Amino acid sequence: MSSTAQNVSEAAPAKSWFAVYSDLVKARLTTLVLLTTLVGFYVGYQGAMNYLLMFHALFGTALVASGAAALNQLLEREYDARMRRTAGRPLPSGRLQPVSVMLFGGVCSLLGTIYLALLVNPLTSVLGAISLVSYLFIYTPLKRLTWWNTAVGAIPGALPPLMGWAAARGELGPGGWALFAILAFWQLPHFFAIAWMYKDEYAKAGFKMLPSVDPDGSRTAQQAVSHTLGLLMVSLSPFVLHLAGKVYLVAAILLGGFYLWRAIQFGRKLDVPSAKKLFFASIIYLPLLLIALVANKL
Repeated sequence: MSSTAQNVSEAAPAKSWFAVYSDLVKARLTTLVLLTTLVGFYVGYQGAMNYLLMFHALFGTALVASGAAALNQLLEREYDARMRRTAGRPLPSGRLQPVSVMLFGGVCSLLGTIYLALLVNPLTSVLGAISLVSYLFIYTPLKRLTWWNTAVGAIPGALPPLMGWAAARGELGPGGWALFAILAFWQLPHFFAIAWMYKDEYAKAGFKMLPSVDPDGSRTAQQAVSHTLGLLMVSLSPFVLHLAGKVYLVAAILLGGFYLWRAIQFGRKLDVPSAKKLFFASIIYLPLLLIALVANKL
């Protein structure tokens, strides 16, 4: 039995249809997308909250994100089958067929962009379309060409809070771009940690992640530390722009310092345990920072 077939057979226990489609739309990632969209909307909205508009923004974004996740898995199904961590996804495991995934992803993506244009505003729809296209047709193929794919992939990953801001205000502004920058900088150490933990699997599958082309880890360490330091700086911008108060400022400094410390420890040790600690630090950092931003909105 080939290693690919073994990966698939080992990762294919019985699942309910709900679990299968949750995997297809990358439910945890889509939940993060909706959380950051919600924060962007809440922070950007002025006056009495329009909850109906908020719902339309979140629902349309959910459709676009779900479609993008499904189509991404369609494009990468052969590569997913080569890695144990992704071999259990709906397509490589055989639970869903390519045609059905293509229809599901295409319909969700199209309906989502139309929904946002009609029930939110055209600007939010355009941002959603940019996120979709850059994720599928720039970031996804770049993963097999250059390690710079991680930086490129941070762009569609950082657009949801900007979409939320645009949905709330109908325009782009410094506050929206500040939220975009926070998400963009946050993603890079987060993904470098994942790439280090699974560097052998990524290399075997043909993905050009930085740890795969950086044997001694020096560039990976430098990128993780520098972007975490950059995040600490840009995370202060909501306070500078008078979007949030001093409680947020203190939280941003403490959380940013913690994330930076974990990145430095990872850069010193360059082993899987330190990469895991950096990964979990990233998971802790973002929701706590967003909670502080929402709680201390000015």
